Amino acid sequence: MDKKTKIVATISDKISTNVYLSKLFEKGVNVVRLNTAHQSVDESAKIIERVRAIDNSIAVLIDTKGPEIRTSSFGKAFTVKESSLVQIKGNPQGESEEGLLYVNYENFVKDVPVGQRVLVDDGDVALTVIEKQKDALICKVENTGDIKLRKGVNVPNVKLKLPTLSHKDKTFIDFAVAHDVDYIAHSFVQSADDIFQIRKILDKQNSTIRLIAKIENQIGVDNIDEIIEVSDGIMVARGDLGIELPAEKIPVIQRELVKKCIRKNKMVIIATQMLHSMILNPRPTRAEVNDVATAVYEKADALMLSGETAGGNYPIETVDLMSKVIKEVENAVRKYPIKIKPLGEDILSVLSHSAVLACNSLSVKAIIVDTQSGRTARYLSAYRGHIPVYAFCYNQYAMRQLALSYGVKAFMMQKKSSRDGFLKSTILFLVEQQILNQDDLVVVVGGSFGTANGASFIEISSVKNLIDFAE
Repeated sequence: MDKKTKIVATISDKISTNVYLSKLFEKGVNVVRLNTAHQSVDESAKIIERVRAIDNSIAVLIDTKGPEIRTSSFGKAFTVKESSLVQIKGNPQGESEEGLLYVNYENFVKDVPVGQRVLVDDGDVALTVIEKQKDALICKVENTGDIKLRKGVNVPNVKLKLPTLSHKDKTFIDFAVAHDVDYIAHSFVQSADDIFQIRKILDKQNSTIRLIAKIENQIGVDNIDEIIEVSDGIMVARGDLGIELPAEKIPVIQRELVKKCIRKNKMVIIATQMLHSMILNPRPTRAEVNDVATAVYEKADALMLSGETAGGNYPIETVDLMSKVIKEVENAVRKYPIKIKPLGEDILSVLSHSAVLACNSLSVKAIIVDTQSGRTARYLSAYRGHIPVYAFCYNQYAMRQLALSYGVKAFMMQKKSSRDGFLKSTILFLVEQQILNQDDLVVVVGGSFGTANGASFIEISSVKNLIDFAE
């Protein structure tokens, strides 16, 4: 395995040819992300079709738009001066004009209190509410800037009564089920209930899609424990987090969220502005390289690229560089023994802990596991060992969903009814792929062999001995 930390690349209809996608995969992309806020169902379907045609092991993740507020689509942009006054009204059809800003949330005036800061266009313009009238907020402008149409509006630390799912979100959730999408990342998750609402829709359709909660504001951070408990993982969406919270708090929050997810055996993705300058430039800043390295040191499951691959000038170079930084850091970390504690007292947790711990003392080349749902492989991943995990899956959904798990390389295999059949087919396959040779020592974690009962044994032996025994 060339790297343990996975790469998520955002793909848009601006550039999504087969040649382009193939190059991204060759350079190290593991998961394709589609941002539904910026593309249609038809555009998304075409991209998924291309991805599946190129490599069926690549996972697809779609981002829902979520409960967001934007400036009106109607009227005209205008410039505001520091200390001037601006009215804000809630009406999706309202036409903005100089001194009057309409937003697309009708209850905006009702929900936002006096004294509250309102941030427009990623915080480029900051306003403070100084008076509340019947149908308008009177705001003082903190800094000179331009207020444009269809730009994001943030209200830090205020829980707005927006619906968790928009009509467009529900349409894309149904689309995700119909097109065998692997992950849904829901925007602006603030509580466990936000996840439950999507889960209900998926359960009605017997879908195995996994849910990622995007943490984008203080309320989401405050409720992180309940959110982690009910989701399959989280995305640390540092773009909106950096608007809603003071910038100096983001690194501490990122580190804490990664730790919490690892302890709970949940996936964690670090997102936004990883290599942002490479949208326009062929080389990143040194600070960006260090940012990527920090996320790898923290052992996040995956790092995400947004504009860099969705429409940047140097997408292939960006993925190539990110892969190189990941490998460099991971190779350095391998020099140090890992310190791990059991994540639970159930059989699977203890077996996984023992398997990874054995690799600390022995010159093990690989951990091999069979899995029906991916659960055993995810447990092994959560211990963040140095040795790669090769997961042999009995269905394509489990295989693709492991594309986000740290240190796991998944393959498809036909169901085996016996230990010997499993050992022979998997070991010979890895030898043929030149991943293993006859003298390598491996750890085998198995026991389900086609059922969903979970792992029940560990075996440590050489490749040669396992092949001889299976025959």
